[in-house]
Amino acid sequence: MTLLFCLLALGSLFATPAIAAPAPCAALQALVDAAPAGPIFLASYSGERSGALNNAAFLYDNAVAAVALVGCGDVPRARRLGDAMLVAQAHDRYWHDGRLRNGYAAGAVSAPVKLAGWWDDREKSWVEDRYQVGSDTGNMAWAMLALLALDRATNDPRYRAGALRLVAWTLRWRSARGAGGFSGGTFAHEPSPEILTWKSTEHNADLAAAFGALAETTGDARWRAPARAAADFVRAAWLPACGCFAVGSGLDGVTPNPFVALDAQILPLLALPDMASYAAALATARVRLGQSGGFTYSEAREGLWTEGTAQTALLAALLGRGDEAAALARAVATMRTPDGGYYAADRAALPTGFMLQTDPTKPREYFHIPALAALGWAALAARRFNPFTGTHALPR
Repeated sequence: MTLLFCLLALGSLFATPAIAAPAPCAALQALVDAAPAGPIFLASYSGERSGALNNAAFLYDNAVAAVALVGCGDVPRARRLGDAMLVAQAHDRYWHDGRLRNGYAAGAVSAPVKLAGWWDDREKSWVEDRYQVGSDTGNMAWAMLALLALDRATNDPRYRAGALRLVAWTLRWRSARGAGGFSGGTFAHEPSPEILTWKSTEHNADLAAAFGALAETTGDARWRAPARAAADFVRAAWLPACGCFAVGSGLDGVTPNPFVALDAQILPLLALPDMASYAAALATARVRLGQSGGFTYSEAREGLWTEGTAQTALLAALLGRGDEAAALARAVATMRTPDGGYYAADRAALPTGFMLQTDPTKPREYFHIPALAALGWAALAARRFNPFTGTHALPR
């Protein structure tokens, strides 16, 4: 079977699941068209009507959707999401240092920019999720990738300027401790949010790609140093005996956390150049994280994680492994919603192996509900578009 035929088959599998539904790009476009005019944030979990996920538009999810729309060839709709990021950056209710929040209120975006929240009957007060009001460095990296994708597609200087403002804030979290890299960012409300001292392998892979993209886009070599620092942390997270990447560090920013999570295996291979010596991460993921024809989130297992399975389908396609990519596409296609979206997981609650930052007594889980990130990654996989390079190829 030729690679071209495999890629055509991959696209058709995403486009024609067992139930009739639009292709992922079309489903993503429909979400944008259903929103009010102008800059918008899309709801991350459109079916939720209460609690922390109600009307929440996570920055990462919207950044993935924006890059996916660029990959779909739909720059005008992608711009509406990128423009929302610029409005949010310029009109935060407190911060004026270039950062974005982890989450916002879904819908039209204008000044003053609204954050998601809910009315607590017991407390008789409006409540905001402490994670959503914070700023993870990994989420800032994804916003940079989205804005730089729009900069390349439009030559509109506003997007590059927004990315540069994000960089200025993110650089403060560069760490000299342990393997270096970047720590987590901030958590909870202004004016004195908690400082996150742990480091994430996935976040550092995202940052390495974002800084590298900035250096390439601007021609400014000074962004190579932070890109190398983030990439060096990722490489230092490699555990030869496991054939996998550690998920990151402990709270001290130094001690490796050997827990095995899918995104820490797949995203470095998509994001960083010269990763051939770490190819065993994919084989390890197959053995330790394979589930239901696709992949689960982590060693906690117990279910198929749609987003991560689509990420792995994209990686397999870019590696030229068409049969594997097509098989993973079939697993992703089983997770389609009646209107063409994708459920986050194949069961009511898929454990991640981590606890909620907002309540360490409760597990962090993915649910069997429509999820914007799952749709965005399905579109990226169907289009064979690498969000870290903005091309149909792995980094070189």
